[in-house]
Amino acid sequence: MNKKEVEFFRDLLNQRMQELRSEAGKTVDDMDEDENFPDPSDRASMESNRNSILRIRDRERKLIFKIQEALQRLEAGEFGICEECGEKIGIERLKARPVTTLCIDCKASQEIAERKAKRI
Repeated sequence: MNKKEVEFFRDLLNQRMQELRSEAGKTVDDMDEDENFPDPSDRASMESNRNSILRIRDRERKLIFKIQEALQRLEAGEFGICEECGEKIGIERLKARPVTTLCIDCKASQEIAERKAKRI
């Protein structure tokens, strides 16, 4: 991977991490507001919405860790190398999913194996 591509992915990953952290901060601020609903149905809807948001934020928290790992691989010169077969991961795949650790062929094989395991 050339220097220009490394800088592109570093900027992309840092920007995405900043967006995720910003959203997490907004969620905490929104949940600090004390809402009082006299109607139990309204309260239940609010709680359901809050639980959905918390699940989304938990997935985003996990994504932040993956972004940090991708940045470490970038610094170590291991970014864009498939962990399974050792081949280069295509630039288009990295642009679509910069935290990926598998090339498209290895990922497809992994998904097929997972589907087979679920059937058993």
